[in-house]
Amino acid sequence: MAHPEGGAGEGAGALRYLIIGAGQLGSELVRQLKADGAGGLEVFYTYHTRDPLGFGVRLDVTAFDLLEDLIIRLSPDVVINAVAMTDVDACEVDRALALKVNAEAVRHMVRAARVTGSYFVHVSTDYVFDGERGMYREEDEPNPINYYGLSKLLGEAYALSYDDSLVVRTSGVFSDDRGFPSYVLRQLRQGAEVKAFAGYYSPISARLLAKAILRLVELRRSGVIHVAGERVSRYALAVEVAKANGLDPSLVREVESVSGWVARRPKDSSLDISRAKAILGFDFYSLGENLRQVKAG
Repeated sequence: MAHPEGGAGEGAGALRYLIIGAGQLGSELVRQLKADGAGGLEVFYTYHTRDPLGFGVRLDVTAFDLLEDLIIRLSPDVVINAVAMTDVDACEVDRALALKVNAEAVRHMVRAARVTGSYFVHVSTDYVFDGERGMYREEDEPNPINYYGLSKLLGEAYALSYDDSLVVRTSGVFSDDRGFPSYVLRQLRQGAEVKAFAGYYSPISARLLAKAILRLVELRRSGVIHVAGERVSRYALAVEVAKANGLDPSLVREVESVSGWVARRPKDSSLDISRAKAILGFDFYSLGENLRQVKAG
C-alpha cells in the first residue's frame, strides 16, 4: 500500500476527509470536495485497482489491519465509506467475499473511527428491503431477499453501533458510463434491444447523491436517511432515456426476469425520501434532473 502523502488542498487546521473507495460515487465525492474546498480541506481517498484521479492510496478493504492503520494514521475528521461489492449475483456466489467487503470492513472502519473520533458515513442500499410494497421509510423493517442486501444490512448494523455515524440508503446509482441509464444509451445507440426488469426503484445520479451526502455531512446528521430519486419502473426509465436522446423507445421491452440472474431481485425497492427532501434544499430526486446529469457528462 502506498504511504499517504499530502492529499488535495493541504493546510494547517484544514478539515480532513477520507473517502473509502473510488468508484462512481467515491470519485464524485472527491471531485466535489476538491472543487468546493478552496484550500480549506484535505481530501484523501482509497482505490482498489484503478485510480481515477491520480492521487489515491491503493487499498484492499479486506486487508483489515491496513484499513484500520490508514484511518488511524490519517486521523480524518470525516470518513465516508463508498466502497461495496455491488454485483448482486457475484455476492450470491461468493458470499464470503461479500461479507468481508460489505460488512466486516465496515466493522473495522468503525473501530478505527472510534479511536480517531471521526464522523463516519456509510452508504447502503434499497436492497435491504424485500420489495413487496415499495416506498420504504427509514424506520421500516428491513428484510433482504438476497445475500447482497443481507451483507449490506450487516454493514449498516456495524455503522450504527457507533454514535457519530450516518447511514445513507440509496438506490440505482448511475453515472456517465455506469448504471442502467448508460447501459440503455449504449444499447439503443447500437440499435439493440433493451430488456428492462419489471420492477420499481429510485435511481439517482452519482453527482446528485454526492452533493446530498456532503450537505448531510455539513449538517452532521446521524442515524439513517434515504437519499434517492423518484420512484420509477426500469421500463419507464429506459423509455425516458430513449426519448431524451432521440432514440427508438420501441426497442425497450419489459421482462419479468433476466436470463442468467442468480439472485432474486426486489420487485419494488423504491425509497420514501421525505426526510431528505425536508433537510436538503435542492432537487436531488426528480427523474429529469437526474437524467440531465448524465447528458451533462
